[in-house]
Amino acid sequence: MAIESPEKGVVKMPRPKKDTLFGPLKPAAETNLDKTTRIVREITEGEAKKRQMKTARLRAARLEQKASTAGETAAAQTPTRGSGTPKKSNVKR
Repeated sequence: MAIESPEKGVVKMPRPKKDTLFGPLKPAAETNLDKTTRIVREITEGEAKKRQMKTARLRAARLEQKASTAGETAAAQTPTRGSGTPKKSNVKR
């Protein structure tokens, strides 16, 4: 890896770098804290995903139920006079 310089026949060596001098660095081992953190994140993300799916399912069911009940009540209602409840008489007893 020597580099010859055209000036005076001087041979220059390339400057050693961290990677070339010591070789590639190994990744740091996962500590117990890192492992625990990773597992907790996986669990909470899984629970959040399940919760979102359940919420979406229940919301769809609720909207479907409201739509079917609104259709049934509109068809079942007959026009009535006033509010449909008998009025109290104004006679004093």
